[in-house]
Amino acid sequence: MNTRTLLIALVAASLVGAGGYGAYWIGMNRGMQMTSSPESSAQKSAGADGTADKKVLYWHDPMVPGQKFDKPGKSPFMDMQLVPVYAGESADEGKVAISPSVQQNLGVRVADVTRGALAPAVEAVGSVAYNERDTVVVQARSNGFVERLHVRAPLDSVRKGQALAELYVPDWVAAQEEYLSVKRMPGAGLEFLLDAARQRMRLAGMAEDQIRLVESSGKVHARLTVTAPTGGVVAELGTREGMTVMSGALLFRINGLDTVWVNAEVPESQAGLVRPGNAVEARAPALPDIAFKGRVSALLPEVNPATRTLKARVELANPGHRLVPGMFATINLTPAARKEVLLVPTEAVIQTGKRSVVIVSHGDGKFAPVDVETGVETGGRTEIRKGLEAGQKVVVSGQFLIDSEASLKAATTRMGDAPAPEAAKAGGSSHRGEGKVTGIDPAKGRVELEHGPIPSMKWPAMKMGFAVPDKKQLAGLKQGDSVNFELRGEPDKGGDYVIEKIAPAGSKP
Repeated sequence: MNTRTLLIALVAASLVGAGGYGAYWIGMNRGMQMTSSPESSAQKSAGADGTADKKVLYWHDPMVPGQKFDKPGKSPFMDMQLVPVYAGESADEGKVAISPSVQQNLGVRVADVTRGALAPAVEAVGSVAYNERDTVVVQARSNGFVERLHVRAPLDSVRKGQALAELYVPDWVAAQEEYLSVKRMPGAGLEFLLDAARQRMRLAGMAEDQIRLVESSGKVHARLTVTAPTGGVVAELGTREGMTVMSGALLFRINGLDTVWVNAEVPESQAGLVRPGNAVEARAPALPDIAFKGRVSALLPEVNPATRTLKARVELANPGHRLVPGMFATINLTPAARKEVLLVPTEAVIQTGKRSVVIVSHGDGKFAPVDVETGVETGGRTEIRKGLEAGQKVVVSGQFLIDSEASLKAATTRMGDAPAPEAAKAGGSSHRGEGKVTGIDPAKGRVELEHGPIPSMKWPAMKMGFAVPDKKQLAGLKQGDSVNFELRGEPDKGGDYVIEKIAPAGSKP
């Protein structure tokens, strides 16, 4: 073995034994060997490994990979040039690499991001009520007495034209006798008097058919038979046999049952999907085999503060009068189809509380979490308003196992910007070192040190600049002074390492 081979072996062994220090020194040496011209440095690196035709994504310091720069230059952290990162390199952010065998073991499945129209179904519950637009009221048109009732109890069914009650009306007797007396008078030119007598009967409350009955029969009809103007049920009975009634008194209130209302409680979050005119299908537990069809007639402008629901008034056809007020009903509303949107399987969306995330497959076993803005969810599909494009592939199974394999949170941090300075300060520990002041700027709170090795950070001896937030600590220091210092383990937002305490050598910082 010649002398040169022996020296190379000794250097290699020393680097392996040094562990992290040796690896760090290799990265430092790579940067230190670059030329003073940033542009020629980048070109040389590109040409040396055959990447001259590749696009430079950004430049970074290998020792602080989380901080990116848009142009070449000298690292603000170390005394070295920035290193370019090319498109297609493994250092591309957003890529968590998982081998095919591991994907198979994790049961990873992917699905395409597609375009389609969602017609989300809104399901609500409610109770059946009378259609208030199909209600009629029967009143006494004159003072009188109820001699006979044909309908004696509330909720009795009635049909149109059915006799409800018979009333004796004394005021009608006088009006009818006056008309008949004028009609019996001999002579001509009595039409004026007859018209006046008819008008008096009208003012007494007699209907036109009753007046015609008096004219045709020539007899006094003092009793009135009250009939039902519509079919339905007697919702309210306001009289009894033998009662004296006054003009305008309520005798009957009749509700039709050909159509009914269902007052459906729609969740506030889905109220925007419901519009008057939307088609509706309703089912009642009492009639499970029948589907009742109808439409939303109104969305009432009031929110229930206890349940946070709005009331949708649904009008249903009621063949056979099988739906009755008070019944419980389940309503399925079908809003109008919406325009085409991006859709993904709902199982692909990870809800973290403050944000929604999907895992995007980039092929070749690389995955990246992406923040998305979600919209309507229905039928196992979720609308994506922002964050994805049609044709991308998202992971629908195995997301949390990918998290176990490659730490989803750490991957998200690597893909995004550098951590906020508050987070770095909270997570970083302090490290002690010794060095000599080679430059100082108390006004800007900066100092340049030529420091010795810092084993706790696996740093070798080097010269670099630091930020000193507490500018008072720089008072009294000058170039050439030996100092002890304590710095944070993570750089701040500007990429500078921060000295928390600094003091002349021989005293504790």
